[in-house]
Amino acid sequence: MPNTETPMDNSNYQAGLDQLRRIEATDRPSIIDSLSDIAPDLARLAISFVYGQIYTRPHLNLRDRQLVTVAMLAALGNARPQLKFHIAGALNVGCSATEIIELMLHLAVYAGFPAGLNGVFAAKEVFEDRGLVFATQAVPPPVEAERFRKGWDALMHIDGHAGEQVIASLADVAPDLGRFIIEFGFGDIYTRPGLDLLQRELITVAALTALGTAAPQLKVHVHGLLNVGGTREQLIETVIHVAAYAGFPAAINAMLTVKEVLAQRETEQLDPVTS
Repeated sequence: MPNTETPMDNSNYQAGLDQLRRIEATDRPSIIDSLSDIAPDLARLAISFVYGQIYTRPHLNLRDRQLVTVAMLAALGNARPQLKFHIAGALNVGCSATEIIELMLHLAVYAGFPAGLNGVFAAKEVFEDRGLVFATQAVPPPVEAERFRKGWDALMHIDGHAGEQVIASLADVAPDLGRFIIEFGFGDIYTRPGLDLLQRELITVAALTALGTAAPQLKVHVHGLLNVGGTREQLIETVIHVAAYAGFPAAINAMLTVKEVLAQRETEQLDPVTS
């Protein structure tokens, strides 16, 4: 079969190979041989586009890209081989086992406990395959009487007025759900060590974008990412990155939400008195 790649395609392919070699920590990425007898073009396209054009973009470093990739795949729950591949890749580019496990705990809030549990089991297999001894240390839970206060403080710091509106909207129909969000989501989870707030918001935005079923919550966490020091560029790049793993429709829908939030925040900055 003749080589149909254009010079630009070849440049992307070589750049993609370089990225994938770093992630997989090998000179010959496994996707090349595993697809050679059935769909070699799929391997070429994945390397050229995903790794050559997406991973090489600025504004998200390789560690953050691997964390958001792991978050997406764990949240979706339908691609265990790729999840394990990217857990290993996260370790290869400098992410810690603690960060990966903490990421899975965080996902329990947004993708449910089954997703978090399955993610932990996938990580455990990767750790065992690598002979990685992960010395876990249980984090003492907040004092029961302080969970709500700690959670509320975290909610206001991260999501601000957008988060406050969510809790208020539940007051007349399911106040206990609002309390669980504050006490568990923010009091128990967001206050844990292992991931900083920007990392937590990056993986939250990535997971919600990939799931594609929670536009109002995505909007809240777009605000949250920006509130904890994330940049407009990091936000947009995270959503673009999702396209490679959850598809363009999910990324397009999320980008329209991002556009709405950015426009709202710009208006509020221009007219802070009336906003």
